[in-house]
Amino acid sequence: MDFQPDHAGPLQDVRIVDVSRLVAGNMLTCVLGDMGGDVIKVEEPGRGDPLRDWRTKGISVHWKVYGRNKRSLTLDLRKPAGRELLLRLIADAQVFVENFRPGKLEKLGLGPDVLLERNPDLIVVRISGWGQTGPYASRPGYGTLVEAMSGFAALNGFEDRPPVLPPLALADMVAGLYGAVAVLVALRHREVGSGRGQVIDLPLFDPLFSLMSAEAGIYRLTGEIKRRTGSRSNSSAPRNVYRTKDGRWLALSASMQVMAERLFRAIGREDLIEDPRFRTNADRLANVEELDRIVQGFIEQRTLAENLAFFEQAGVTVAPVYDIAQILEDPHFRERQVIVEMPDADMGTIPMHNVVPRLSASPGSIRRPAPALGEHTEEILAALGLSSDDVRRLRADGVV
Repeated sequence: MDFQPDHAGPLQDVRIVDVSRLVAGNMLTCVLGDMGGDVIKVEEPGRGDPLRDWRTKGISVHWKVYGRNKRSLTLDLRKPAGRELLLRLIADAQVFVENFRPGKLEKLGLGPDVLLERNPDLIVVRISGWGQTGPYASRPGYGTLVEAMSGFAALNGFEDRPPVLPPLALADMVAGLYGAVAVLVALRHREVGSGRGQVIDLPLFDPLFSLMSAEAGIYRLTGEIKRRTGSRSNSSAPRNVYRTKDGRWLALSASMQVMAERLFRAIGREDLIEDPRFRTNADRLANVEELDRIVQGFIEQRTLAENLAFFEQAGVTVAPVYDIAQILEDPHFRERQVIVEMPDADMGTIPMHNVVPRLSASPGSIRRPAPALGEHTEEILAALGLSSDDVRRLRADGVV
């Protein structure tokens, strides 16, 4: 697949100035950029976004994926000239994204009051670990800390083993997605004529905690803290991964009563439908160990392929447990271009996720590769009225 530099997405008139670093902000602006937004990534001269330092075999793969559809401008915001250029830049922008520790932006003289005075229609997204207010506001806001305190790690893993943190930047990614939605809501608020710009307080904690389902209500009702259950569910049974005859893994979920009954019939155990241990979902949860032994005993007699064919014929909801190599080779994902191969200077082509979601009338696109550090500095500053000589002087002064 080639880049589509001339494709105009639904956010083509929205300029986003992104001074954030690492994951959450880059996820947020990647989503907006994929939908046509003009994302100007403001980075520290000579260093850039630390996401560039997440390298595999010397290549910044994370940056290549989440830096796509962005232009890079280097500015030293510690210098007055750098701050003034940023204010000139946001004067015509619609969105500003930052993730400094709360209070740092104000110390730079770039607090929301200053930004909104320069541009009253600006939407200011403030990403932090814990929010702009509260006792923890000034604490470091790394996603790992949020994943630990949100209740996620306490529920993740097996009861007889330590809590398990996610193997990816889950808190940051979820916050980035929530942030993109919040920006669209704020843009709509301006459009209906009743509002101008505003500040979006986007902690990493709140979005991840929102995924914890009804945990708070359940705890209030029962007074009990749920234990870790591995791949089982605290809400329905059977739900687990089961080892097949050829050493592969099959995921099975029978979260509805009709599906559990269909499963029991399929494996030749129709008697379990009226068995008091397994009659209802609550019964199955109370006897999940024995239930899993029954299901595992059936599945382990067949290979993964045999199980998939059998359960598909029976209408039972199962799926193979995939690794990334299997995802890349799966014909369904290949036909739908869930993963696209984009041209890349270092790798020839690089596989990455396609634009999400897919809109029939106003689709997004991948228009440009992730930029080199400061690649668009002269282009962006020229649009602000600076000459080549001006830019050279700024470079000499360490401003850009």
